[in-house]
Amino acid sequence: MTDKLLYKEFIGTVHFSAKDSVFYGKVEGINDLVTFEGDNVQDLKTSFEEAVEDYIALCAELGKEPMKSFKGSFNVRITPKLHSKAFKFASLKGTSLNQLVSEAIEEKIASL
Repeated sequence: MTDKLLYKEFIGTVHFSAKDSVFYGKVEGINDLVTFEGDNVQDLKTSFEEAVEDYIALCAELGKEPMKSFKGSFNVRITPKLHSKAFKFASLKGTSLNQLVSEAIEEKIASL
């Protein structure tokens, strides 16, 4: 089961409220809060696409980039044991932990 929607490189996370009997979600990877909802799956998808289109238009009007910018660095929390193994592996390969993690991510997302 997937709880994500994809439209024009935008990702929407999806949830269901049993109390309100409605699907709802928000657009991820942006610097603003953009939400959408629907009573059924098709309405949810339509609402998501409309929210993305509206957000793109608003960003164009304001002269801002719609997608969140990334600086290229982030903290990764792993167990000390895995950290030690990764350090040893990288050292034996003659590379850095940064390069090892970068290559691992590249390999993992290659099929996207």
